[in-house]
Amino acid sequence: MSNAWQEDVQAAVAAGVRISDQHIVDKVRRAVLTQRLPPGTRLPEVTLGEVFGVSRSVVRKALTRLAADHVVDQRPNQVARVRAPSIEETRETFAARRLVEGEVVALLAGQLDDGALSALEQEAHREIEAHQCGDEPARIEHSLAIHHQVAELSPNRVLGAMLTDLILRTSIVIALYKRPSLASCYLDGDHPRLLARLRAGEPEKARGVIDEHLRALEDLLDLGPRETETDLMAILGRPSPAEA
Repeated sequence: MSNAWQEDVQAAVAAGVRISDQHIVDKVRRAVLTQRLPPGTRLPEVTLGEVFGVSRSVVRKALTRLAADHVVDQRPNQVARVRAPSIEETRETFAARRLVEGEVVALLAGQLDDGALSALEQEAHREIEAHQCGDEPARIEHSLAIHHQVAELSPNRVLGAMLTDLILRTSIVIALYKRPSLASCYLDGDHPRLLARLRAGEPEKARGVIDEHLRALEDLLDLGPRETETDLMAILGRPSPAEA
């Protein structure tokens, strides 16, 4: 793993900058979404404090925020863990997102200006380029950007907020439970098809593309139990001797 972020932390500490709970939230969320922290991984406060060079109070703030975002589970007198949603919860989350995002894209079809559509199309193009280059973390980021922009553009703000939450929940599940033999969850042509329906002003066809897209993603998941031992320092902290 690259040690670029660790160098940034060390530089910040040397400059007297306090590492915030937001920094920890961003790093843990990214590690989950890019599939480096598997479901059930223990996140002890002491270990995270050592990894990031901060006090336990800062770690607690970060874990509370991650729990609110459904990234980790926190229970009284227990070590926080990366969420491992049940099969039932996972199915319910996908079902909810199909309903909400389907309605949002139906509302948006034919209503977006050229600027908004062009921005979405650029993200779709960048996702394709990242996939072709084998850069899966970048591909995931561009894919997420498309759906987040759709949520932000929603004419119904309540549905938009619900979709933002569901995007995170389903993205985490995909990152955690993607079949081990599968290099990428990229679905060729799905996003360009959706954007074509939005540009053409076809609400029911846009809804149908989203339904098919999310069902295809759900079918890629492996929801069987996993037993893992994860080295938090290796994933989030100091570089290994080979990287030094």
